[in-house]
Amino acid sequence: MTRPDDGSSALTQLGRHTPAPNNPEEAVLERVPAPYPGKNYLVRFTAPEFTSLCPVTGQPDFAHIVIDYVPDQWIVESKSLKLFLTSFRNHGAFHEACSVQIATTLVDLLSPVWLRIGAYWYPRGGIPIDVFWQTGAPPADVWIPSQDVPTYRGRG
Repeated sequence: MTRPDDGSSALTQLGRHTPAPNNPEEAVLERVPAPYPGKNYLVRFTAPEFTSLCPVTGQPDFAHIVIDYVPDQWIVESKSLKLFLTSFRNHGAFHEACSVQIATTLVDLLSPVWLRIGAYWYPRGGIPIDVFWQTGAPPADVWIPSQDVPTYRGRG
């Protein structure tokens, strides 16, 4: 008996040793068909140890990233997402640019019903910067939990 193709046969990174890309432009985000097209449900990815570089000083910046999306025809393959997020470790950009680049790259790849990002950046110079972006109003029939990342008070 052959297994029906779930889209994973086209993946190039899952199940293989894949070195971390040097920057987001080199990263390969992959997608597979959504298992329940036509049904609205929420997918959440949380990256509590996201890092990038300050474009001016080269010092590391740290964030807690929460990505929520309602798939349409595609879901993101999680290993490729992890590698994509890791690629920012050597990437110099301001908090706002990193946050929105992550979200818009996913929107371009997936064409989701809805997507939002909450990027909770740890302070540098005493000021935390939190960046929020979404594609529009969320679907009315989907439970969308709070991101529950408190404003900075020694997050953890």
